[in-house]
Amino acid sequence: MSIRVLIADDQDMIRAGLEMILNNEPDIEVVGLASDGQEAVEMAQRLLPDVCLFDIRMPELDGIAATEILAGPDVDEPLAVVMITTFDLDEYVHGALKAGARGFLLKDAGPELLVQAIHSAAAGDALIAPSVTVRLLSAFADASSTKPLAQPIAELTEREEEVLLSVAAGHTNDEVAAELFISLSTVKTHLASLMGKLGARNRVEIAMWAYETGRVQNRA
Repeated sequence: MSIRVLIADDQDMIRAGLEMILNNEPDIEVVGLASDGQEAVEMAQRLLPDVCLFDIRMPELDGIAATEILAGPDVDEPLAVVMITTFDLDEYVHGALKAGARGFLLKDAGPELLVQAIHSAAAGDALIAPSVTVRLLSAFADASSTKPLAQPIAELTEREEEVLLSVAAGHTNDEVAAELFISLSTVKTHLASLMGKLGARNRVEIAMWAYETGRVQNRA
């Protein structure tokens, strides 16, 4: 089964380039192209793609607002959204992930990382451009010092703590399994337990919880 992707970008050349790269992959199919955020939302709701690839700056509705409509906290069945932009700004990254995005890439990331991000999002994983990961950690750690720390519903087990930190480091399920010498199914079980205890809907929210509570910083 191919991964069905919807691309939204207001630049014709960028849309065409992304479409060409992804359609060259044997297991990815571009099923829609949108030139603004409003059109992207309408197409996504109609086509229900496996992954939406959205630019941040678009007319009518920006990528973050479109993402919140399709994948925000109030959405019962959120779509997988990967943000891609030329603007490497912390507020964009934070806003995109808060809105429900499963990945964040810069347009100069290259085809290999783009394809990896699509596969990761489709699998329920997350991929954030390496160039912004360290700054994200710092930003979330700083934010945690200005508000009460959120607490889990139930105490985390030692293994859940290990999975939490590995996910917060940006590792995929396969990488978590290899790092901790456990099976892939065990990783998924721990992730499901973490989501329940933390009130998180996906691994991005698990990682953000670790950052925002200062857990990563405190245990680094």
